[in-house]
Amino acid sequence: MDVFDSALHAQNSRRLSATRLYPGVFEGLNALREAGVYVVAYTESGAFWTEWRMRHTGLDGIIDVLYSSPDHDLAAGVKLSELRSGYYDEKDYGLRRTKHRHAPPGAVKPNLAILNTILESQDCESSDAVYLGDSLMKDITMAQAAHVLDVHAAYGLVQHRQEYDLLKRVTHWTEDDVAREKALSAPVSEVEPSIVCRDGFMEILPIFGLASESAR
Repeated sequence: MDVFDSALHAQNSRRLSATRLYPGVFEGLNALREAGVYVVAYTESGAFWTEWRMRHTGLDGIIDVLYSSPDHDLAAGVKLSELRSGYYDEKDYGLRRTKHRHAPPGAVKPNLAILNTILESQDCESSDAVYLGDSLMKDITMAQAAHVLDVHAAYGLVQHRQEYDLLKRVTHWTEDDVAREKALSAPVSEVEPSIVCRDGFMEILPIFGLASESAR
């Protein structure tokens, strides 16, 4: 923290300004919850920064249950309480209203067992669920394998942007991780999503019998 103070300050400042929801996500999720839809999220990201993004974007309590990867292991002899001391405030840890559960360490999409576990833990039949995701290979194939109605969030694709290449160069991913991500992000004509949201999240509302923003 002392050696890299200026770099961490620059990173955190940029993170604060750049982390935001896609247009319509907050309003759309609110509309779904008001209609009685139970909202569950699943991400491969680690617990700490996933919780941070949830708090920063106001989704704590809008999403009912969050599933994420656990955080990485601690170095030998390091206690979590000592690591946290002096670095962040107590309010920077945990979620207040959203329930947070962890997927098995190292689990990555597509993983049919995890999706089935989520459905079972929520006492939800596959026929009663809708799965929204931006990756054809990671999300859509997994939802289809679980016989869940799949919706492709085409508006969320970022793999074609220059910033995505930069992310891969500075990430903690191994070469195998990068290769796997590249393979999963490649165009796949054989994967046909059942429904496509091209312009924004609000396009999912008619699936639940709700009017989209453009129709209001």
